[in-house]
Amino acid sequence: MPLASLVRGHGAQPTRLVLFRRPIEHRCETRGDLEALVLTVLVEQVAELLGMDAEDVDPRYSSDD
Repeated sequence: MPLASLVRGHGAQPTRLVLFRRPIEHRCETRGDLEALVLTVLVEQVAELLGMDAEDVDPRYSSDD
């Protein structure tokens, strides 16, 4: 099940990044887990949008998490 979606804008419509709350919450046991997963998903999506490596967007990012 996907955790996020990147909806690219066209013309006057802006690009939207959508995080899916329920699938993210379902994967987490603690608030700390939730915060870490939201950050990871957000960094990955921003990296995809910008065409960069996730490590360049946030040096704390680790694909091992």
